Amino acid sequence: MPKSKATPRSIGGYFELQLTPGSEYYPNLIKLNTGRNALEYILKQKGYTKIYIPYFTCDVILEPITRLNVEYQFYSINEQLEPVIDFTIEPHACFLYTDYFGVKREAVKRLSKQIKHIIIDNSQSFFSEALPGIDTFYSCRKFFGVPDGAYLQIRKKLSRKLPVDSSLNRFSHLIKSIEQGTEAGYADFKANNEDLENNEIKSMSLLTQKILSGIDYAECARIRKRNFDFLHKHLEVSNLFKFDIADDCVPMVYPFLHNAHDLKVHLIQKKIFVATYWPNVFKWTSKKMYENYLARCLVPLPIDHRYNLQDMFFMLTILQQFI
Repeated sequence: MPKSKATPRSIGGYFELQLTPGSEYYPNLIKLNTGRNALEYILKQKGYTKIYIPYFTCDVILEPITRLNVEYQFYSINEQLEPVIDFTIEPHACFLYTDYFGVKREAVKRLSKQIKHIIIDNSQSFFSEALPGIDTFYSCRKFFGVPDGAYLQIRKKLSRKLPVDSSLNRFSHLIKSIEQGTEAGYADFKANNEDLENNEIKSMSLLTQKILSGIDYAECARIRKRNFDFLHKHLEVSNLFKFDIADDCVPMVYPFLHNAHDLKVHLIQKKIFVATYWPNVFKWTSKKMYENYLARCLVPLPIDHRYNLQDMFFMLTILQQFI
């Protein structure tokens, strides 16, 4: 019998965590530890010295920008969440655009043809495949129960080999949510977010990769789309954010924009936990700016694979008490 050249692994002993084998959704993309580090990877590889970023984005995006000492400039978006480009983009500069809530894919296609050095942030649009030749990154934990993880499309890889990240100490909130409920794990969730701050670029952890290989992506996408369609059918008239969405888009949330006073507070009191996208926007903008209004009044309603139509109906019933 020929000798195996592979490194032998241990046989026997206790059982490891049982996870369903399968395939990742983006097996051919670069696997990294965080979305912000995917952006750093692009900036390093391309050597950009300036980046245009939207006011309406999470402040963690500044981590790689400041770490690399890249000049940055904010730009505004209009009521369709599309950029107001009233400036000239320099040859050495790049332009970051977000597929907001996973409903702006047509804008991504159009802007990718118009802007030479565009970078697409698909953190809110996991199921939207990257356009050919367009630098694009994804954040896995915005859509699935993983502690970290990101995917990146870029033509040329960095020359150095990246260390592999470890997720062992970022897992407690995911376990607690199963045994004790989401609220019990919230403090651990926030601690995990802090642990991800200012980390170096690393390859995706083996644990995160294993979990991502066992997800039924088709079913997750189907449920999201069904829940989104249900809410849109009943809330479109009341929704101040008007949008068109392609039939095959799979959004992250249902973006409901309304002027009802303290709507998010009322929902949270009913244990419908809706986020604010993003608190840092209040520091970056004045009250007269549209982005400030979005951060105050846009309510991202959960539609993910954890919920059925009964959950959507309950959420709709609560909403209708206040709008």
